[in-house]
Amino acid sequence: MLRILPIHLVRAVGVLLIVSLLTFCMMYTDGIGIARAVLGVTASDEQVAAKAAELGLDRPLIVQYLDWLWGAVQGDLGSSFLTGQPVTDAMSSRVPVTLSLIIGTIVLTAIISVVLGVTAALYGGWVDRLVQFISVLGAAVPGFIVAIGLIFAFAIAIPLYPATGYIRATDSVQGWIWSLTLPITALLIGTIANAASQFRGSVLDTLSQDYVRTLRSRGISERALLFRHVLRNAAGPGLIVLSLTTLGLLGGALFIEAVFALPGVGQLANLSAQAGDVPMVMGTVIFAMILILVVNFLADLFVGLLNPKSRIR
Repeated sequence: MLRILPIHLVRAVGVLLIVSLLTFCMMYTDGIGIARAVLGVTASDEQVAAKAAELGLDRPLIVQYLDWLWGAVQGDLGSSFLTGQPVTDAMSSRVPVTLSLIIGTIVLTAIISVVLGVTAALYGGWVDRLVQFISVLGAAVPGFIVAIGLIFAFAIAIPLYPATGYIRATDSVQGWIWSLTLPITALLIGTIANAASQFRGSVLDTLSQDYVRTLRSRGISERALLFRHVLRNAAGPGLIVLSLTTLGLLGGALFIEAVFALPGVGQLANLSAQAGDVPMVMGTVIFAMILILVVNFLADLFVGLLNPKSRIR
């Protein structure tokens, strides 16, 4: 499996370069506009021009990008145009919040989706129809509506969980879990819908294979058949779908962090975009891309471990 690591590294570097270049070109094209957004609409043209020169926005775009890229390679993503705070420092306290939200959602999605998908495929009938109904309903209802409903039901009507805010795990593990319960639940509704349907379809397809019928004819128990053979072969497509949901999770986290007032990367990206703080936005984009690439690599790695035929040669 180590042979696929160089291939993924080359792909990851290529993707990061392309995404960073395109994002940089879209955001840094109008240096005067950025300087005016930083100073405000009341600033004079002379002040705007001086600010653009101070921030280096009057240089050729390719020079700006190469300068930023050289710093990024060394771990320096620049400094905020508004506060002067290094981007890495601003993100260091917010990354754990977003990672807790996304990793918790992915893990619970994998567990619940496997249970629902396998149950629907094995039992069929009303159980299968119920799982499919839940999947359709979860995919149809927007995440922010689910979030608002959860706040009203479990933070206001029945005050079991906090409506907003975040407690670090280092301060209180129970408080950390409590502060993330409703946000993760709001994200789970949508992610489970897609993943459970995929796992159901994969299990049904695997159960119809000839080798499954052969194993049954040899007297293998249903439990051994399910855990040793069916789930192992059906997990591949489900893991791929689960990795693809990461992109949707990042977009959903932007709204969920706003609704629940979580001080995460999504909230930072939203506030920075509104304020025109371009270096901060660039930092959040790079973080999102790295997270997506890592999740996709792990998904490919596990698929290869479960099914050797799918390994990259």
